[in-house]
Amino acid sequence: MLQKLVKENNPILYGLFAGLGIVIFYLAVLTIFQDFQFAISNLRSLWYWIFPLAIGFGTQIGLYTSIKHNAVINSEVSVSGGISGGSMVACCSHFLLNIIPLAGFSGLALFLMNYQKLFFNIGIISNVIGIGILLNHKRKMKK
Repeated sequence: MLQKLVKENNPILYGLFAGLGIVIFYLAVLTIFQDFQFAISNLRSLWYWIFPLAIGFGTQIGLYTSIKHNAVINSEVSVSGGISGGSMVACCSHFLLNIIPLAGFSGLALFLMNYQKLFFNIGIISNVIGIGILLNHKRKMKK
């Protein structure tokens, strides 16, 4: 059944998998830097940033799979997806200091901690722009 849905190029299924995938990516990064319990705890405390980012990313992937692709659209999805994933990594990479205490990284960690919400905002704004571009492209395809 699942293979049939994937073979039919089901945009909703691809969007759900992409959104879930980016949440799993977030949990994996935090688990690597700390542990799984910490990752779950952090997800609970930042859910209002993580889930909009994941929903926006999943929406973009769903829209992307439902349209005819061109170089501009391929680039837009790559950039926006990279920003979404990068926002999650940037917000959590200050935990790297717990396992690699090298001189010079403390300033970077402090920067990342201070601007964590900014990184999430950039990711969410990127998703909104990307969704707008994809919807506009889809509308043009119908004409």
